[in-house]
Amino acid sequence: MTYTFVSALMLLILIFDPFGNFPIFSSTLKNYPLEKRSWIIVREHFIAFGILFAFMIVGQHVLTALGLTSTSLQLAGAVILFLIAIRMVFPSATAIEEEVLDHEPFIVPLAIPLIAGPSALATVMLLVSQQPDEFWIWVAALAAGIAISMILLLVGDRVQHILGRRFVIAMERLMGLILVAVSVEMLLRGIKTINL
Repeated sequence: MTYTFVSALMLLILIFDPFGNFPIFSSTLKNYPLEKRSWIIVREHFIAFGILFAFMIVGQHVLTALGLTSTSLQLAGAVILFLIAIRMVFPSATAIEEEVLDHEPFIVPLAIPLIAGPSALATVMLLVSQQPDEFWIWVAALAAGIAISMILLLVGDRVQHILGRRFVIAMERLMGLILVAVSVEMLLRGIKTINL
């Protein structure tokens, strides 16, 4: 499956799911002043970027060391994306949402797994393994996706207040539906590669 900067960016934004992360970030950071919340959101996005960038660099080496092919990674990524998308379309209470932190969140659960989750890790590794010559394009797409997610979450409270909770829920369902279609397409292309 051939990706471009735009298609990779759109896929990463869908996976980061900033609309779906609104309530989790809001509940996790509700006891902090606005300035502190903004700092935590920015910091966690930078950490997530660093983790995903590291996976882009060492991902191919990990695949080689484990004897895995890009086809197996594509099929695994498709399954993970499908499961994530189903949870977006049909959400349920998770342990992360119910967890009450008695200390400032650091890396977990905001940077990992909310931003740099399994599907994001698999996706950046897949991009690099399939089109390694476009490495810096994928880095740019990752940086842009992280920036968009960060901006949306920084203005999340205002967005929810202006557009309403129902609109945010509807947007998350729509993003989940699109992600289901993307994951099915990835799965079909992976299966075709096996048949070849």
